[in-house]
Amino acid sequence: MSEAGEPKSPDFDLAFEPSYGEPVPVAPGVQRVTVNNPSPFTFHGTNSYIVGTRSVCVIDPGPDSDAHFEALMAALEGREVTHIAVSHTHKDHSPLARRLKAATGATIVAEGPHRAARALHAGEVNPFGESSDLAFQPDIALLEGDRIEGDGWVLETILTPGHTANHAAFALENTGVVFSADHVMAWATSIVAPPDGAMGDYMASLDRLLSRDDRIYFPGHGGPVRQPQSFLRGLRTHRRMRERAVLERIRGGDRLIPDMVAAIYRDTDPRLHGAAALSVLAHLEDLVEKGLVQTDGPARLTGVFMVA
Repeated sequence: MSEAGEPKSPDFDLAFEPSYGEPVPVAPGVQRVTVNNPSPFTFHGTNSYIVGTRSVCVIDPGPDSDAHFEALMAALEGREVTHIAVSHTHKDHSPLARRLKAATGATIVAEGPHRAARALHAGEVNPFGESSDLAFQPDIALLEGDRIEGDGWVLETILTPGHTANHAAFALENTGVVFSADHVMAWATSIVAPPDGAMGDYMASLDRLLSRDDRIYFPGHGGPVRQPQSFLRGLRTHRRMRERAVLERIRGGDRLIPDMVAAIYRDTDPRLHGAAALSVLAHLEDLVEKGLVQTDGPARLTGVFMVA
């Protein structure tokens, strides 16, 4: 799930072809099957990945869609599915895991069930509550560095909270390939929306990935990120610029999030300003935690903010 209208990777392929329902080879032993669920937040749709040749892992099986289930089963071509790895529990990524497990007997692995990054404030409603797969339960909960192994492949768990509290990426051992899900995407930046997400966590997860030396990312939406280290540095710079822009709006007299959004996102489709407001809130929560900004109570969409 992404913020539309944000900077794209310099080598991003605007002609990305989702090839709905068809397995597309993207690396040796890796196929992509894209769900036909395009939207302003999912680009052309959610990418599921099949890793392996004889026995396989399916990464992010997607929403509970009959068409996508049938497409995945056809793409598997009778191969044994030993694992279903779920990056996070938004409904465009995880619900089909239960149906795929019932059909294949595979083990579902993920960081854990859905949870918010923080508790709801009094009277607060989670704006992405309906997008969360609250029924999801992994068979095995993964920790940082945990390995998932199959016939000829090993996936290493990289915990990347921020977009959601339970977000994880998966590195395909000895290949330089990382399945980055919604944490890093080429077509737009990931939305970080409290209370599900947290900007401090997101920035720390960027640093965790920057400490690695991977070759290519296959994200949850859109095409690959082919120069991940330079792209990660760009993402980090972009977020820091957003933080500075929020601080400048407060120093300039803005006290309410809608006023900040109208100025900072003036070139963004107004239909996406609601998501932008949540991104600004995420920055403000982080700034309050750092002691740079004060608020009239818990940081919230309707709060009043001022420089500390």
